[in-house]
Amino acid sequence: MIRSFLTVSTGTLASRLLGFARDSLIAALLGTGAVADAFLAAFQLVNVVRRLLSEGALNAALVPAWLGILERDGEEAAAAFAGRVLGTISAALIVASIVIALVMPLIITIIAPGFVGSDTRDLAVANARLMLPYLAFAGPVTVLMGLLNAQGRFALTAFSPLLFNIALIAAIAALLLEHADAVFAAWTLAATVGIAGLLQLLMLGSQRSARLATPLRVTFDKKMRGFFAKAIPGMIASSGPQWLMVAGAIIASATPSAVSWLYFANRLIELPLGIVGVAMGTVLVPELTRATGSGDRGAVAHAESRALELATGLALPATLGLIVLAEPIVRLLFEHGAFGAADTAASARALMALALGLPAHVLIKALSPAFFARGDTMAPLIATAKGFVVAVALAVVLGHVFGATGIAASIACGAWSSALSLLRKGADEFGFAVDDDARKRLPRIALAALAMGTLLWLTTAITPAGGHSLLGLIVLGLQITGGLVAYGLFLKLLGIASWREAVAALRRPAHQDRGA
Repeated sequence: MIRSFLTVSTGTLASRLLGFARDSLIAALLGTGAVADAFLAAFQLVNVVRRLLSEGALNAALVPAWLGILERDGEEAAAAFAGRVLGTISAALIVASIVIALVMPLIITIIAPGFVGSDTRDLAVANARLMLPYLAFAGPVTVLMGLLNAQGRFALTAFSPLLFNIALIAAIAALLLEHADAVFAAWTLAATVGIAGLLQLLMLGSQRSARLATPLRVTFDKKMRGFFAKAIPGMIASSGPQWLMVAGAIIASATPSAVSWLYFANRLIELPLGIVGVAMGTVLVPELTRATGSGDRGAVAHAESRALELATGLALPATLGLIVLAEPIVRLLFEHGAFGAADTAASARALMALALGLPAHVLIKALSPAFFARGDTMAPLIATAKGFVVAVALAVVLGHVFGATGIAASIACGAWSSALSLLRKGADEFGFAVDDDARKRLPRIALAALAMGTLLWLTTAITPAGGHSLLGLIVLGLQITGGLVAYGLFLKLLGIASWREAVAALRRPAHQDRGA
């Protein structure tokens, strides 16, 4: 499992780094304000759809169902099932795209009530409609990715999302060179989103995965209805962080530039969350499904324990690093062109508050597969809904008092509400099988992260502020590199892991990981 996890995480890291380049260019092109708020509010919908469908969410329902049919009835029956899923999802999303386009003004009014009565609302509606073709392409892309993941072929699905960011970066670069008008630039980027989805579909459709879904059929029979009854709650639950951001945007839309500040701050949260979260959904669900189906408690405990260790080991240092280095990171990445120093300060404050919820988001990603593998998609959905309500309720109060920073803190509280709800539910229903090694390692991992965070905080007092120049890049790079090295040394000193163990995990064949 470790090897597969690292494959998916590497692809996700590459995609997130390209995403930073994309968002840095968007900040330079649009800055903050009405046009940027309108575009980013619409783009938020696309991000929800991407997480809802393509980034591991559908695996929660598709992979267990496909594997069960494959083991019980054979390859032909599994291919027929996949063909029905592929055809039905594709047809449903085409129809959904048309309906959503018609009611888009109402949708924008709901998710951004602060835009009502201004040109920003009309801009957001136009941008969102131009992005809608992505929704139709994302459906078949999701199914093909899920089939590849079920076979243990993670490399292609991990790296195919790179096309999305590459297409947008190319479009933004051309618009910057042309010094395009902001409104025209936003429309062009919105249209490029759909093109990016088509590129992903063409890439995956040419692979062997397409032959795993035959014959292609559209049907809403009893089996399909049962599948979607389980899939839809799981898909919504897997997109919890994005729904919380929607909750924040609902309140933030009443404050000029707040939607933009929250968006850019959240992009930095999505780097560690994406690496852990996508890998959890892509790798852990198949592992736990096999272990749960075989009744092997030892295999279940091993999978859950290693997942929790990996999640904790990545989330805690990332949280502390983002809090300590919030302002220099935002300045270096986004303070260019139309994005000014005031925007940097506001986005950095929002980032510090959002980072407090990162461990909760990662905990949810580590806990949810235990429910999905047992066919329970409602418990994670209910936990997500509770967190959404908490985030909106607190944002009304904290947003009024503290602005965008208060809304960001409300989102973090919503994440912790969802995580604790899921933890209580799992403990009551089946308990989480965490082995003895994990019980010993988890406190040491937390101690190593705190030591790294303290050391990083001390370095900020003695290092010069380099701004967003080459000096700033060097200083920030040294701080991040030094923090990672220190964290690795602390882990080694505390007996958590060694470089030799990491290399052994990378070299271990995938079938050995599954049987461990």
